[in-house]
Amino acid sequence: MPVTPFEIRAAKVWSMGLVVLLASTLSLIVVVHGLLSVPLLGSVWLFLAGAALQMFAVTSIGIFMGTVARSMPQMGLLLILVLLPLEMLSGGTTPRESMPALIQTVMLAAPTTHFVNLSQAILFRGAGFDVVWPSFLAIAVIGAAFFLIALALLRRTIASMG
Repeated sequence: MPVTPFEIRAAKVWSMGLVVLLASTLSLIVVVHGLLSVPLLGSVWLFLAGAALQMFAVTSIGIFMGTVARSMPQMGLLLILVLLPLEMLSGGTTPRESMPALIQTVMLAAPTTHFVNLSQAILFRGAGFDVVWPSFLAIAVIGAAFFLIALALLRRTIASMG
């Protein structure tokens, strides 16, 4: 029985996702906690659940951009235009409080902003799911929205070809 294209894609996504989660876990425990002696106050498992959800959301954004772009060079430019501001304005490198109110509001539509909030709350303040569930929900909704939009665009593109 031959392997379907979906099974090939799913295997690649799952394998890379597991590698990223393993690398995140090792980095967190060995480097951050072990070498740098930063105390981790919260649940590493809860953080990893948030990281997995973040990977889903960012992958959904990537799939969406892939359906919009018409070529690899366009995709590369789109990645630069979208992912750099997404990372720089999420609050991970610069405090969101120091940004203009409009930027703070716009960045609530980015899953990375919510991931930074939940990561800091879990790892450095020891927050449980009862505190970070709004961030989990926001990441899931944003990821699902981009995934469904990308799926609709892909179906429309395929239908127009045939």
